[in-house]
Amino acid sequence: MSRLNLRPALTALVLAFAVTPTAVSAKSAGNVVPRFMQTLPNVPGKSMIAVEVTLAPGENAASHRHAKSAFIMAYVLSGIIENQIAGQPAKIYRPSDTWFEVPGDHHVMARNMSKTRPAKLLAVFVVDSEKKELTTIDP
Repeated sequence: MSRLNLRPALTALVLAFAVTPTAVSAKSAGNVVPRFMQTLPNVPGKSMIAVEVTLAPGENAASHRHAKSAFIMAYVLSGIIENQIAGQPAKIYRPSDTWFEVPGDHHVMARNMSKTRPAKLLAVFVVDSEKKELTTIDP
């Protein structure tokens, strides 16, 4: 099975529309940089928000949940990331691999497998437009 390489298209999209959304929380797991925010004119009340998440070498991002309305597609830009959603087995993702999270998912692990190099992913949210807090770290 061949994989569709979305990296060039996603990179162009992020660079072409890079803005700083106010809806990105400072409490996010990993080092988070806002890249894109746009209301969806054909989906009233919804916005698309993209953030770049960098995990330091060996970093395991804190267990967290996202806004209850959030559907998320994560795309690995670089590095190797072990990821787990509650109730599912952990999986390994490499550059150009993707995973998704549905509303209500509990993200229990996102770990950079390298001890020497950072790992990066692009997380794209479709979320209620009025939602200000995208990520809440577990207590």
